[in-house]
Amino acid sequence: MKTEYLTREESIDKLREIIDNSPVGIMLSNLTSIPLGANPMEVKTVDNDGGIWFLSSVVSDHYSNIMADKRVQLVFSHPEEMQFLSIYGSAIIYTNKTLLEELYTASEDQWFDGVNDVNLIGIKVEPSTSFYWDKKQNKFVEFLKNLFSSDSSNDNDNETKGRINL
Repeated sequence: MKTEYLTREESIDKLREIIDNSPVGIMLSNLTSIPLGANPMEVKTVDNDGGIWFLSSVVSDHYSNIMADKRVQLVFSHPEEMQFLSIYGSAIIYTNKTLLEELYTASEDQWFDGVNDVNLIGIKVEPSTSFYWDKKQNKFVEFLKNLFSSDSSNDNDNETKGRINL
């Protein structure tokens, strides 16, 4: 498995690529206790600084957990593409109405009473440490390649991992 070292711009592009392929991840909070808080969360956007934005509610467990300890872990998985992403960072709560209006779409109506819902908040996760795993070729092509190859060793050049530094 080869390791890539990405520039800041490449890091943000890689975050966006993997998150675009798998926009619902798991947000882990309450990291010092067992069980951890674990909630599926849909990414609304990744900003130009690599900040990952969500909408949520003040009556959620992860809101309470973030208010007590801003450290969170995000995990994204796209098994069909063999892409995986783990992000550790700090969560910041936002209540700015203009920002919430920018992030809000009609799909949020299933969770909230519109953009004016008093419980609506924005959560921005600022990554501090991130890792990804990305397989270049799909599994079927890799299967055929291995099936017809006389070399029984693993060709790890098709797999890439890397640290994303922001």
